[in-house]
Amino acid sequence: MSDAPDEVLADAPDDTETAPEVHGCPVVDSNGQTVVHVPRDRYLDVVKALADDGYAMCVDLTAVDALELPGRQLPPGVAPERFEVVVNLLDTRNRRRLRLRVQVPEDDAVLPTLFDVHPGTEAMEREVFDMFGVSFADHPDLTRILMPEDWVGHPLRKDYDVGRIPVQFKEANT
Repeated sequence: MSDAPDEVLADAPDDTETAPEVHGCPVVDSNGQTVVHVPRDRYLDVVKALADDGYAMCVDLTAVDALELPGRQLPPGVAPERFEVVVNLLDTRNRRRLRLRVQVPEDDAVLPTLFDVHPGTEAMEREVFDMFGVSFADHPDLTRILMPEDWVGHPLRKDYDVGRIPVQFKEANT
């Protein structure tokens, strides 16, 4: 069992049971939502299998910079990395929701694109690339989407310097 109050193993096994899995990936329960921890090397295959299982809609794809969370709770066998890509899938026919969490190392921050399986992820992957610097291999247009093309850095990384832009207000006393 995880010590984190918001994330415990789903249907925690007793001595005779094995831990719950989805397509061979460990599963936990987080506040009533099923969370699948997918290894990076199986990411695309698991997403395709889940699409075949009815999870035909990707409603969100984002990232987390866990630079300041090195001791976070993960299931046994899942090694923490600096970045975590989080994907939320829906099966509208069976009214099911599933969250995927994929650990992505800082020194090789690349995942395959989900564009061929879920075309709606095109802009979401571009945002993750722009804000966190996580790349998506074979993406059709992996360019910045929020920041100018010549921007240096990725603003949602925890080690990105906080900037300041002076603001002029109309008729303000200076």
